[in-house]
Amino acid sequence: MTGTRYSPRELIEKLISFDTTSHKSNLDLIAFIQDYLAGWGVESLLLPNEDGRKANLYATIGPNEPGGIVLSGHTDVVPVEGQDWSTDPFSVVERDGLLFGRGTCDMKAFLAIALAKVPDLVGRTLSTPVHLAFTYDEEVGCLGVRPLAEHIKQHLPQPAIVIVGEPTDMTVVNAHKSGHRFVTEITGLEGHSSLPDKGVNAIMVAGEMLGEINRAAQEFKSPSGRDPRFDTPYTSIQVGLIEGGTALNIIPLKCTIDWEARGLPGFDPDALVDRMNGFAAEHVLPQMHAVSPDTGIITRHMDQIPALAPQDGSPAETLVMALARQNETFAVSYQTEAGYFQAIDIPTVICGPGSIGQAHKPDEYVSLQQVESCSKFMDRLVAHVAG
Repeated sequence: MTGTRYSPRELIEKLISFDTTSHKSNLDLIAFIQDYLAGWGVESLLLPNEDGRKANLYATIGPNEPGGIVLSGHTDVVPVEGQDWSTDPFSVVERDGLLFGRGTCDMKAFLAIALAKVPDLVGRTLSTPVHLAFTYDEEVGCLGVRPLAEHIKQHLPQPAIVIVGEPTDMTVVNAHKSGHRFVTEITGLEGHSSLPDKGVNAIMVAGEMLGEINRAAQEFKSPSGRDPRFDTPYTSIQVGLIEGGTALNIIPLKCTIDWEARGLPGFDPDALVDRMNGFAAEHVLPQMHAVSPDTGIITRHMDQIPALAPQDGSPAETLVMALARQNETFAVSYQTEAGYFQAIDIPTVICGPGSIGQAHKPDEYVSLQQVESCSKFMDRLVAHVAG
């Protein structure tokens, strides 16, 4: 069966033309990919989200057996609203050897190059399968990869290796930090601001909790807790949102602190929650309860993106270093979907075209040199699985 053959450049242009900003559907892009694969005789599995507006795609080329290599990436992109673009974000423009467009770097170039090699894979007798795993909503918390990884674990032959094609300048990344969201909720006692001793000011209490969050953040910077492989070589903590109060003359009843940690591999979020709740119980709640027993403080661990832990000498690391013609590995501080595959016992590394420094910015771009480097990487992968 012969379908439509596209160059990597043509497929980059096609994928960029779909506005798959995370708050929008990705189904038109998924339908295009599914039709393209079907033209080459490749069946694909769709895993829609709960409301059916988005879907993951998983396809296998070659023998339907355990093992093989997963080429994984997300289909969604971050918004362009409020950014000063000099080009149409959803139409690829070439200038000075660079391809500009939303998602060129993060990470549709990788998807396009992988798809461009499908005819070469179909035309060979493969000794091991190649799988395509394209997800939704990575940019808003890695939502799509979670059910996809679980489906692979429960229902499909276990792959041997995953390559996540996030932008790494085609270097091999074998470690990244975890991401954790925490919420500290404070319940005070409302009253008239002229009678502060009759109430409990939730925002003022928040200040004490912020102090403890900051002390924890400073302690993580100690030399003993550092890993020089990471840019920001320690577990970092930052407060992103604070919400509380009703009016200037009302003692605030509620205050919520929304904060995060980006942890080195091995970071224990439960220990941090215990620390915050223990500090509140010992140092803050007694004064609050002296005014009203209905006051309270609670810190919860709301969500996490798992770290990618280094697995030196793993099959993924060994193969991808050979394919990328690299002799060392790197670590990054941003999160990816890689940890979810590692969590179901599939050795995983990250390697893809473009620089993370261009991701999420106006006039995002990927260089033609990086596209060519990734295309040659994929050619070597085809030769490997057809050997």
